[in-house]
This record gives sequence, structure tokens and C-alpha cells, in this order.
Amino acid sequence: MTINAEQRLNTWSALLLSTCIVLLAGESAHAQKKSKYVCDQEKPEAMCTAANTCGSASTPCWINIGRSSSSANVKPGIQDAKNNQFFCVKAGTQVIWRSENESHGFMVSFGTDSPFDPDDPIMGGGKKPVTTKASTPGCYKYDVGAFRSGTVYGMSSGSKPELVILP
Repeated sequence: MTINAEQRLNTWSALLLSTCIVLLAGESAHAQKKSKYVCDQEKPEAMCTAANTCGSASTPCWINIGRSSSSANVKPGIQDAKNNQFFCVKAGTQVIWRSENESHGFMVSFGTDSPFDPDDPIMGGGKKPVTTKASTPGCYKYDVGAFRSGTVYGMSSGSKPELVILP
């Protein structure tokens, strides 16, 4: 009888141990599964530094919108900026959207809640920069498309960059 009871105890112990391992592995995988979007983080404004903040109350933030063969690219006027990088702007900052290429046009849309004044899609190009003012603090994902003037299939696929408007 003791051998039988010992076997049952070993079986229950092994079952309990394997259940704990499965639960811990599931929690670990859940904890490691983070979003690639800054705006999905708990405090995205904490990611803002002097190195990724564009413009100021006295200096406008210039944002260049370009086009590659397969996507639209947003590059803020920050030293060593990369295409479609996350960046920050303080509320009240004048933001100038432009394209350095005179034959390119662009459209930027924040959907129904644009953080800029005027609250419309931003449409411009190389010969038509668009000036807006950062007004509503928060973290925003936005859609950008760029096109080459005079081409039938010139629209690039859009991109989904992010920015934070600081109070």
C-alpha cells in the first residue's frame, strides 16, 4: 500500500509541477509581448527627450515628407533624424510640413482627432508647404502618403509614424 500511495503522490506532484511551469511560461510570454508602437505604451510622453523633440515656442518644427519606391517617409527637423522615427513637439509650436522634392506631393491624416490647428488633413507638396500649430497634447499615430506629380501610379504606400504633442 505504501508504494501505491507513494506513486500517487509522485504523480500528483509531477502534475502540479508541470501545471506551474505551463502557467509561468504563459505569463512570461505575455509579459514579453509588447507593442511596437510608442503610443501603445503606458506613458509615451516619457519617451520624449531633447534629442527627439522638434522645434520650440520660438523655432518652427520642419517636417520633410519624402517618397521611396515603396513608402512615404516622414523626417522631422531633428539632428540625425531617421525616416518615420517617433518624435515630440510641444503644444504651441508652429509645424511646417513640406517636401524637399518639388515634384512630390503629400497628404497627412490624423483621422477625426487632429492635434493641429487647422483640424483638416494636411495636403501639400514641394511647392506648397503647409503650416499648422500643435495644439492638443497626446500621442498620435497618423497616416502619410506621398506621390510624384504627373504619374498615374505615383502614390506610395502609406506609413504609420507616431508623434507626441507635449503640454
